[in-house]
Amino acid sequence: QSIGSFKIRSGASALVNLKSEDLKNGIITASAGNFAQGLAKAASSRKIPLKVIAPKSASFAKISTLNEMGVNVQTVDFDVWWDTMITRKTQEPGYFIHPVSEISVILGNGGIGLELCEQLTDIDNIIVPFGGGGLVSGIALAARLSGFKGKIIACEIETSIPLMCAKNAGRPVKVNREPSWVDGIGSNGVLNEMWPLLDKVVDEVITITHSEAAKALRLLAQKLSIIAEGAGAVAVAAGLKSQFLGSKTVAILSGGNIDMCTFSEILLGKDTVY
Repeated sequence: QSIGSFKIRSGASALVNLKSEDLKNGIITASAGNFAQGLAKAASSRKIPLKVIAPKSASFAKISTLNEMGVNVQTVDFDVWWDTMITRKTQEPGYFIHPVSEISVILGNGGIGLELCEQLTDIDNIIVPFGGGGLVSGIALAARLSGFKGKIIACEIETSIPLMCAKNAGRPVKVNREPSWVDGIGSNGVLNEMWPLLDKVVDEVITITHSEAAKALRLLAQKLSIIAEGAGAVAVAAGLKSQFLGSKTVAILSGGNIDMCTFSEILLGKDTVY
């Protein structure tokens, strides 16, 4: 992936059907980093200015890359950022593109599901990191339309489990979110507009500890020479659980944009980096 994550797909898809009048003041999104990079890559080829509202908890590496790409980045407290995700309201001019719930974004993510089903047969499980639900819902829709009969499994980090809580309650509920080196996933709750779809397409939710995520990250680096960010390591950690032994299970390694200092500390054996 040219930007280090899958979101080049959703970023490009988000712009396909926009009209020139939609773009007269540029575009704006709320993103912790990866979607903003995907959108920036797609927007730059069409010379469309982009503004990004990012939480202060976002990875320094991701924000630095956005700055290098010439993106106008505004960092805000996480609660302010999450409110933008819910309301879609900003004080900046521009056409707002939601990083999760736009149909075009979900369809862009669905390309991954199509490729999986084209390249592999008889898959038992597809494990997807859960941030807002755009990735898992896109993959699930495409996979089901391609004839996939197995389980769609979402995974979360222990410090933020909004989908698990929503599944248990039968509705979105507010959850406490703690800071974590696994910065690409985790929120205060499931978006109301995403819940009906997520409730239907996600068969199971798995919670991963930081120790499990760190172990998976080290395994990917040492055995496969793959640099993964926390969210991608979470999916691999879920796939390593004993319940999947003997099955054909796919873990979506969603990105590799991790801060190098954090990555180094985890490689040296530190499991919880905050």
